[in-house]
Amino acid sequence: MQFGMVAAERAALESTYEGLCTVSEMKDVKDPVSGKTRQQPVVVLADEPCGLSQSTLPSATQTVTSDRVEYDAKLFISPDVTIKPGSRITVQQNGMEFKGEQAGKAFRYATHQVIKLKEVLNA
Repeated sequence: MQFGMVAAERAALESTYEGLCTVSEMKDVKDPVSGKTRQQPVVVLADEPCGLSQSTLPSATQTVTSDRVEYDAKLFISPDVTIKPGSRITVQQNGMEFKGEQAGKAFRYATHQVIKLKEVLNA
């Protein structure tokens, strides 16, 4: 493969995606019974192919009740989708589930985009 062939490079990169993600954003939702509007998470993207990579080494926190391991991750995904900062993103990959929140703006390339995620516990 020759560099500068965006379609071929994108196809090669996307062939490495082993995960599927679901993206939720907080939106105003009107309750049909009470008529009140409140913010609720709404799925805006489901089962989107992606790749998840660990960004930092995990740090363990020990408490009286449990041990927690937290880490940041990078999401690799199509440049065609738009994911807003603050969106909640759940990734299923290699038998694990990662729940995170987008931390900042996506960095876009012609072949993909990279989104930094911060793990969200108990989400």
